[in-house]
Amino acid sequence: MSTEDNKALIRRFYEEVFNKKNTAAIDDFVAPDHIERAKQTITMYLSAFPDLHVTVEDLIADQDKVVARLTVRGTHQGAFLGIPPTGKQVTGTAIDINRITGGKSVEHWNNSDTLRLLQQLGVVPLPGQVAPR
Repeated sequence: MSTEDNKALIRRFYEEVFNKKNTAAIDDFVAPDHIERAKQTITMYLSAFPDLHVTVEDLIADQDKVVARLTVRGTHQGAFLGIPPTGKQVTGTAIDINRITGGKSVEHWNNSDTLRLLQQLGVVPLPGQVAPR
Protein backbone atom coordinates (compact mmCIF):
# COMPACT_ATOMS: atom_id res chain seq x y z
CA MET A 1 0.00 0.00 0.00
CA SER A 2 1.12 3.56 -0.63
CA THR A 3 1.66 6.09 2.12
CA GLU A 4 -1.54 7.85 0.97
CA ASP A 5 -3.45 4.55 1.26
CA ASN A 6 -2.05 4.08 4.77
CA LYS A 7 -3.07 7.61 5.78
CA ALA A 8 -6.58 7.05 4.40
CA LEU A 9 -6.84 3.79 6.36
CA ILE A 10 -5.96 5.50 9.64
CA ARG A 11 -8.33 8.41 8.98
CA ARG A 12 -11.18 5.93 8.27
CA PHE A 13 -10.29 4.02 11.46
CA TYR A 14 -10.81 7.06 13.71
CA GLU A 15 -14.00 8.03 11.91
CA GLU A 16 -15.57 4.57 11.85
CA VAL A 17 -14.50 3.17 15.22
CA PHE A 18 -14.40 6.22 17.48
CA ASN A 19 -16.68 8.80 15.90
CA LYS A 20 -19.33 6.36 14.63
CA LYS A 21 -18.85 4.07 17.69
CA ASN A 22 -18.57 1.01 15.42
CA THR A 23 -16.32 -1.22 17.53
CA ALA A 24 -17.29 -4.19 15.34
CA ALA A 25 -15.18 -2.56 12.60
CA ILE A 26 -11.96 -2.75 14.64
CA ASP A 27 -11.03 -6.02 12.94
CA ASP A 28 -11.28 -4.26 9.55
CA PHE A 29 -8.39 -2.00 10.58
CA VAL A 30 -6.36 -3.95 13.14
CA ALA A 31 -4.53 -7.20 12.41
CA PRO A 32 -5.44 -10.22 14.60
CA ASP A 33 -1.86 -10.37 15.93
CA HIS A 34 -1.72 -6.62 16.58
CA ILE A 35 0.88 -5.66 19.18
CA GLU A 36 -1.39 -3.97 21.75
CA ARG A 37 -4.80 -4.57 23.26
CA ALA A 38 -6.64 -2.32 20.82
CA LYS A 39 -10.15 -3.67 21.35
CA GLN A 40 -9.97 -3.48 25.15
CA THR A 41 -8.52 0.04 25.12
CA ILE A 42 -11.05 1.39 22.61
CA THR A 43 -13.97 -0.24 24.45
CA MET A 44 -12.75 1.25 27.76
CA TYR A 45 -12.60 4.77 26.32
CA LEU A 46 -15.96 4.53 24.54
CA SER A 47 -17.61 3.16 27.71
CA ALA A 48 -16.22 5.96 29.86
CA PHE A 49 -16.79 8.68 27.22
CA PRO A 50 -19.72 7.49 25.06
CA ASP A 51 -19.82 10.76 23.11
CA LEU A 52 -16.06 10.64 22.45
CA HIS A 53 -15.10 12.36 19.22
CA VAL A 54 -11.65 12.21 17.62
CA THR A 55 -10.46 14.98 15.32
CA VAL A 56 -7.47 14.16 13.15
CA GLU A 57 -5.41 17.34 13.14
CA ASP A 58 -2.45 16.00 11.12
CA LEU A 59 -1.43 12.78 9.39
CA ILE A 60 2.15 12.13 8.37
CA ALA A 61 3.20 8.93 6.64
CA ASP A 62 6.57 7.44 5.78
CA GLN A 63 6.75 3.99 4.24
CA ASP A 64 4.74 1.68 6.54
CA LYS A 65 4.24 4.12 9.43
CA VAL A 66 1.49 6.71 9.91
CA VAL A 67 1.65 9.38 12.61
CA ALA A 68 -1.61 11.04 13.66
CA ARG A 69 -1.90 14.16 15.81
CA LEU A 70 -5.31 14.03 17.45
CA THR A 71 -7.70 16.09 19.53
CA VAL A 72 -10.23 14.09 21.54
CA ARG A 73 -13.34 15.39 23.25
CA GLY A 74 -15.94 13.66 25.36
CA THR A 75 -18.08 13.64 28.48
CA HIS A 76 -17.09 11.39 31.38
CA GLN A 77 -20.23 9.25 31.76
CA GLY A 78 -18.77 5.87 32.75
CA ALA A 79 -16.00 4.54 34.98
CA PHE A 80 -12.51 5.41 33.72
CA LEU A 81 -9.36 3.99 35.31
CA GLY A 82 -11.37 3.40 38.49
CA ILE A 83 -12.75 6.96 38.51
CA PRO A 84 -16.56 7.04 38.77
CA PRO A 85 -18.41 9.20 36.22
CA THR A 86 -18.09 12.93 36.86
CA GLY A 87 -20.24 14.26 34.01
CA LYS A 88 -17.38 16.59 33.10
CA GLN A 89 -16.50 17.38 29.50
CA VAL A 90 -12.84 16.90 28.66
CA THR A 91 -10.55 17.73 25.78
CA GLY A 92 -7.23 16.03 25.24
CA THR A 93 -4.48 15.53 22.73
CA ALA A 94 -2.64 12.46 21.52
CA ILE A 95 -0.03 11.33 19.07
CA ASP A 96 -0.56 7.87 17.56
CA ILE A 97 1.94 5.97 15.45
CA ASN A 98 0.73 2.93 13.53
CA ARG A 99 2.76 0.48 11.49
CA ILE A 100 0.67 -0.78 8.58
CA THR A 101 1.11 -4.15 6.87
CA GLY A 102 -1.34 -5.65 4.40
CA GLY A 103 -3.85 -2.86 4.89
CA LYS A 104 -4.08 -3.21 8.68
CA SER A 105 -2.33 -1.81 11.72
CA VAL A 106 0.08 -4.37 13.13
CA GLU A 107 1.70 -2.15 15.76
CA HIS A 108 0.56 0.96 17.59
CA TRP A 109 2.26 3.42 19.90
CA ASN A 110 0.40 6.21 21.70
CA ASN A 111 1.42 9.28 23.61
CA SER A 112 -1.58 10.92 25.29
CA ASP A 113 -1.80 13.81 27.72
CA THR A 114 -3.37 11.70 30.48
CA LEU A 115 -2.31 14.18 33.18
CA ARG A 116 -4.37 16.92 31.53
CA LEU A 117 -7.33 14.54 31.30
CA LEU A 118 -7.10 13.64 35.00
CA GLN A 119 -6.84 17.34 35.89
CA GLN A 120 -10.01 18.07 33.89
CA LEU A 121 -11.79 15.25 35.72
CA GLY A 122 -10.77 16.87 39.00
CA VAL A 123 -8.79 13.93 40.39
CA VAL A 124 -5.37 15.56 39.99
CA PRO A 125 -4.89 19.19 41.02
CA LEU A 126 -3.70 21.86 38.64
CA PRO A 127 -0.38 23.48 39.59
CA GLY A 128 -0.96 25.69 42.60
CA GLN A 129 -4.21 23.99 43.60
CA VAL A 130 -4.83 21.92 46.71
CA ALA A 131 -5.16 18.20 46.03
CA PRO A 132 -8.78 16.91 45.88
CA ARG A 133 -10.06 14.98 48.89
